Amino acid sequence: MSDVNLSSSGPPETVLPPPPDDAAGELDRALSLPKEERRAVLAAVVARYPRYIDGWAQLGRLGRDDIESYAYYRVGYHRGLDTLRASGWRGSGYVRWEHPTNRGFLRALEGLEQTAGRIRETDEQERCALFLRQLDPSWPPTDFD
Repeated sequence: MSDVNLSSSGPPETVLPPPPDDAAGELDRALSLPKEERRAVLAAVVARYPRYIDGWAQLGRLGRDDIESYAYYRVGYHRGLDTLRASGWRGSGYVRWEHPTNRGFLRALEGLEQTAGRIRETDEQERCALFLRQLDPSWPPTDFD
């Protein structure tokens, strides 16, 4: 279980648990490969670790078109919601970029926002944009990657 801050000074803050060590290492290795090899190796990592949110977000970045990227980001977003709930999040409170383990979920949500806009799902784009700012009021971070 992850930390949930129930401070009386504001909404609770959820920090997602780290991925398995092997998953993070394999993701880093896949992302360091030449572009023409990266997507296939990354897809194999996600197949081994289908609950690894950042893997889905990174696949979204490597999608061959907007629909493929949208689908990857949407899976990452929903996997992220499941993980947030399992970590004590109850539908409100902060999930900040400053915690590295939250970044995969926030990348997936930001990617979903962007691709929703590109495929003219403007309602979803607006909901995602608002949700990002509710989760992390300082969004977007200066070191967003």
